[in-house]
Amino acid sequence: MAHKSRSGSQARLASHLSVLQLSDSAFPTGRYTLSYGLEAFAQSDEPAGPIRPSTLVALLTDCVRFGVAPSDGVALACAHRATSPDGVLDLDLVMRADHRLTAVKLPREAREASTRTGRALLSTAAVAFRGAVGRDYAELVEAGRTPGNHAVVLGLLSASLGVSCPEAVAGELYAFSAGWVAAAVRLALTDHRTAQGVLFRVRAVTADAALTAVDRDVAHIAGCTPLLDVMAMRHETAELRMFAS
Repeated sequence: MAHKSRSGSQARLASHLSVLQLSDSAFPTGRYTLSYGLEAFAQSDEPAGPIRPSTLVALLTDCVRFGVAPSDGVALACAHRATSPDGVLDLDLVMRADHRLTAVKLPREAREASTRTGRALLSTAAVAFRGAVGRDYAELVEAGRTPGNHAVVLGLLSASLGVSCPEAVAGELYAFSAGWVAAAVRLALTDHRTAQGVLFRVRAVTADAALTAVDRDVAHIAGCTPLLDVMAMRHETAELRMFAS
């Protein structure tokens, strides 16, 4: 009995370690090059130097609750759900989620970043995780028949690694938030300590948004962050840029 209990605990810890690995900024998908519209925001007349922590919390909260969670979070959950316990993949569900996610990403840079990092994740998974993402899906991405969005690839990969859907979605929302505050630091909109405080203050929102996303379907994939969408669109034509988006 003790052996079974230890095996179960080991499996849970292994899946948790997978979440940590996949959400690490050092994971080679190129997400560190993204500012999610913050660079254009920094170049506008809105902020004058460092931004108040409360403003950063409000901005990030809106990004998570109305942007990344209902779009990438729901798409990830759909892809995760498409993988049955015996490993059979519902390709129709995956492709519908993939195409819908692309359709709701209004700025061109956001769409391109999502597919670029998704393909990088596919490539890394093929080597690091021994082809944990279904070959059929990878071939469809390669053939251009489905976009290969990062969140969709991550959903498939997380399911194959035994990561639960809520943990996978929460990990993705955290990775977005950590990248967002890191960009804010690099843009001199805040400092490292304040950035960590912002991450701490959005924990409850992130957890709630993750749990909400888990129960949604393809038709619910959406997003509404007009301010940052406009900033991202401005970024596409900016002459000087530090970030890819």
